[in-house]
Amino acid sequence: MKQKRPNILIIMTDQQRYDSLGCYGSKAAHTPNLDQLAKEGVLFENNYVPNPICTPSRSSLWTGKHLPGHGVYRLYDNLPDNEILFSKRLQQIGYQTALFGKLHVNSWVYESNRRHPNDGFNVYEWCMEASLALDSPFNGYAHWLRKNYPKFFRELKEKRRKLKHIPQEVHFTHWAAVRTIEYIKQWNRKKPFFCMMSLFDPHNPYEDYPIEMEKLIDKKKILNPIFKKGEMINKPDGIKREHEHSYLGSFNSFNIEDLRKMRLGYHASLAFVDQEVGKVLQALEDKGITEDTLVIFTSDHGDMLGDHQLLVKGAFFYDPCVKVPLIMRWPNKVKGGKRISQLVQLHDLTATILSAAGFSSSNLKDIMPESCNLFPLIQDEEQKLHNYVVCCYRGSSINDKGKYFVPPIYATMIRDERFKLNVYHDICNFISPQGELYDMKNDLGEFNNLWNDNTYLEVKEIMMGKLLDWIVSQELNLGSRGGESIPKTSQRLENKWRI
Repeated sequence: MKQKRPNILIIMTDQQRYDSLGCYGSKAAHTPNLDQLAKEGVLFENNYVPNPICTPSRSSLWTGKHLPGHGVYRLYDNLPDNEILFSKRLQQIGYQTALFGKLHVNSWVYESNRRHPNDGFNVYEWCMEASLALDSPFNGYAHWLRKNYPKFFRELKEKRRKLKHIPQEVHFTHWAAVRTIEYIKQWNRKKPFFCMMSLFDPHNPYEDYPIEMEKLIDKKKILNPIFKKGEMINKPDGIKREHEHSYLGSFNSFNIEDLRKMRLGYHASLAFVDQEVGKVLQALEDKGITEDTLVIFTSDHGDMLGDHQLLVKGAFFYDPCVKVPLIMRWPNKVKGGKRISQLVQLHDLTATILSAAGFSSSNLKDIMPESCNLFPLIQDEEQKLHNYVVCCYRGSSINDKGKYFVPPIYATMIRDERFKLNVYHDICNFISPQGELYDMKNDLGEFNNLWNDNTYLEVKEIMMGKLLDWIVSQELNLGSRGGESIPKTSQRLENKWRI
């Protein structure tokens, strides 16, 4: 008997570091619903993003390809029109598909004016963030506000990101949850559904959370940022430039009280996310489809929140920036309560989702060879999907002037089970690269840089070799651009030397 195809619900946050949930060890977090989801499902402890910035990372998730495969490298890049989002592939095999919230596989300028031709959504209620592109015809949140809360809509349009402590009933997160719940309630059961509930929180600005959420956070349990005095002295130049000119400004312009306030807002925003997620999960229960629904919770990248004297995200690869939560629950398929420590990548979800929907492994290998189906790993934790994971930064983010860094910063991270190597490439001057090497078994905080330690020279060389092999594999995966025309036997040149 053919297995019934599941409904698929993805709940995706923006800029959420891995250690921000109770189930990932946070003492300050108030996330009972997500913690319960982890108990009922599978939690991945080492899920790395392909890029530390929204657009490239999300483009990888939606296509199942690493950056060279889809060509989106920077914040304002656009996903080529011929790329196919996995929602389109689901739609083509009979799924009903819906988006509520953020897509961001293109610049917001693009997405506010047109849809990607292969987005594959039957219901498309887009919104990049609460105060952006409010006049876009695709902005579902703005349309909802205009209809139901016109006074608040006018206030939001006037104050934009300066508007603090947005009330629960008009908050972006609440809107996305309301529309997702309505979608679940109205589902006609004729076809399985795929629904993406895509949020903007806990992304900065950090004070847009409903004020009531602050009471749920024990301020005494909020950790101070972790860094060492003088830490920037021996950092690669790319990191120093981010330290001095992040898009929030110089790190030194913020004191410890400012950073703790950021962290309070971050946790309060996530407490509200958790509350709304709980309502969505209850809607599945009320509909009687919890057992038949694959629920995935994840994010696109993290946030430094002052760790290592760095803000938000950028040209660096510390775990708070590039490791994000990943929780999966599918009661009919997956035994709950597992924690998996093996290395996985965000775009492994693409093959995982399509596999659950019925795509064969050979078909997936043809269209997205780098995306690994996670279900075999869930069933047998001894299996190994990745010998290493890779995160690329290619001039991806903006500085405190709202522009790309000039000259651009290029860097690549490769991490295996034990070590993490971060290489900063100087492709303009062709000088020896700068970098970092960390022992992730004995130095989880990533403070002891072994790059110049001769004791680890062999490790560094091995990791550099793996990185070079990966770069070459990317070229080969892309293939010849114009195809090929191989001569027939009769057309081959005669190579014999004749006297």
